[in-house]
Amino acid sequence: MIRVILSILVLLGNAALVHAQAKCTRAMLQKAAASYIAAQEAGDLSKMSLAAGVKYIEDMKETTKDKGLWNTALPVALHRSIYDVGRCKTFSEVIVTEGGHPYVIGTRLKVEDGKVSEIDSLVTDQHDWLFNGENYLKYSKAEDWRVLHIDERVSRQDLIDAGNQYFDFVFLDPGIKPPWGTPCARLEGGMYTNPDGNDRDNCQVSAPMQGGGMFVVNRTFVVDEEMGAVNVFCRFGGADGMPDSHLFYLVNGRYRYIHTLSVNTSDEPIDYSGFQTPGE
Repeated sequence: MIRVILSILVLLGNAALVHAQAKCTRAMLQKAAASYIAAQEAGDLSKMSLAAGVKYIEDMKETTKDKGLWNTALPVALHRSIYDVGRCKTFSEVIVTEGGHPYVIGTRLKVEDGKVSEIDSLVTDQHDWLFNGENYLKYSKAEDWRVLHIDERVSRQDLIDAGNQYFDFVFLDPGIKPPWGTPCARLEGGMYTNPDGNDRDNCQVSAPMQGGGMFVVNRTFVVDEEMGAVNVFCRFGGADGMPDSHLFYLVNGRYRYIHTLSVNTSDEPIDYSGFQTPGE
């Protein structure tokens, strides 16, 4: 009898999830992301359809509506979004190079019943890891982030696994085998591993950086199977470590582009001594 009850509860839970997902569409998420870009360009969140009790997060700290960078009008030079219909979330990469203060911003939106219920931004500028807004714009514009043909796509779980395998190999365990691809390029803050656009280059790192042993924690995912893209928000080194965003684009299940944004939460300048160039 207990097994029957548990089975019924599981079925009801799955039915509720399917029902919730059925109310979310790609078009709905595209509209939400476009409204965020318009709001950021105007510095005016009234351009978004906001739910009651919106949760606001910036650099992985909860904040208030009036304190975030979204209140500052910014001349957006380039933006790119992915859409997770299964979880009704978006991720947008926003590049600002004019207006006197360059930024690269990674923002997630959570959408419920067509309204934005959470805005979660990572904001990087000249104080952050390897930041160079002009380079970020130049190399991003040259990349081809197209919607994949159905034969080039892999499953949601495959995309999540690809994100995890990258972190687990690059920062921890040499026994992990990430899906390295060729060609591939990595854009980290503004430093690019393939500035000449060589189609034989790849993103492969030969061994865990600095010998491994760094844990990447608090990983959460936004997954777009049509794009072959997965965004990971995480922290380096522990629960209070550096906030980070990694955006992976995979073709046929192999890395094609990797973009990273890492926020320096310290008042001290970043020490780059001993830093290993990505791809080495």
